[in-house]
Amino acid sequence: MKISVNDVELFTLSDTQKSVIKDYINADIFEVDMKRRVKYILMHLYDQSFIRLKKEWEPKLAAKGVESIPTNADSFAQLVFSQPNYLDRKAREQISEVE
Repeated sequence: MKISVNDVELFTLSDTQKSVIKDYINADIFEVDMKRRVKYILMHLYDQSFIRLKKEWEPKLAAKGVESIPTNADSFAQLVFSQPNYLDRKAREQISEVE
């Protein structure tokens, strides 16, 4: 089983590794279960990141006088990303390194 992101292979589970996992997970659902687990991990990271983004930016947007804050997660994120003072993690770390 190969795990790839954007057509770049990250790692491969050997037949032995798959067999070890199948000792715990029924072989009939192995493929579906592995996909579900990868999706869960990524979506959990997204959900936790969104919670932090919302917690940080709702007060900032309100302080700027934004009266209409979207309830849709993607729309909210796009509103935040469009703010001139928004900095992603990389930019914040670069500023911290300079200071």
